[in-house]
Amino acid sequence: MVSIKDRLNLLWERIEKTCDRLGRSPSEIKLVAISKTFPPEAIREVVLLGIKSIGENRVQEALLKREALRDLDIEWHMVGYLQRNKVKKALQIFDFIQSLDRLSLAEEINREAEKLGIKKVKVLVEVNISGEPTKHGVSPDRLFEFLESIESFKRIDVRGLMTVGPLTDDLKRIREAFMKMRRLYEEAKRNFAHLSLDYLSMGMTDDFEIAIEEGSNMLRIGRAIFGPRSDR
Repeated sequence: MVSIKDRLNLLWERIEKTCDRLGRSPSEIKLVAISKTFPPEAIREVVLLGIKSIGENRVQEALLKREALRDLDIEWHMVGYLQRNKVKKALQIFDFIQSLDRLSLAEEINREAEKLGIKKVKVLVEVNISGEPTKHGVSPDRLFEFLESIESFKRIDVRGLMTVGPLTDDLKRIREAFMKMRRLYEEAKRNFAHLSLDYLSMGMTDDFEIAIEEGSNMLRIGRAIFGPRSDR
């Protein structure tokens, strides 16, 4: 049975090999381990192996895990669809919201952050770059309008963009989507130079090497670290 340590070593080897080929430094890549459905013990092992950013997609599950791992220094990322009625609890758990995808959610985050006395909530704006109807995210052609509309929310700190690649085995389609996302990200940085758009969160277990090639600097990796999951 392959251990988490072995998987993580292999993952870093692949990341380093891809970066070397591109003349990029692996230190540019922020790795977020996606731990949904896995127990706190598995997360503890990953954190002790040096991965400090952990991603969850369910508020209640993340709450239980955070409580169990309070002794560890972890940066918690919300990577799933966030319902407005879960925002208050989410802000007390997560350090980073990677799935800001609509104005009503931005309003709720800003409102609850003010009530809770949180000065800034770090967020990534989720973009539906592939246009798939099953996916959440701001439409690419509405992104700049969306960024303008949330600039007045003083408690929201937009730190970059996030996307999920197309659900397909067609590597060309995946690459085209990631290229489009990189261009959009670069344009957003030019047009919104006053924002700290540091992160392009793009790439998961099946497509992270293409994502790195196309400019991603934040990967969301689950299976390649924790192994196969039994979805609930």
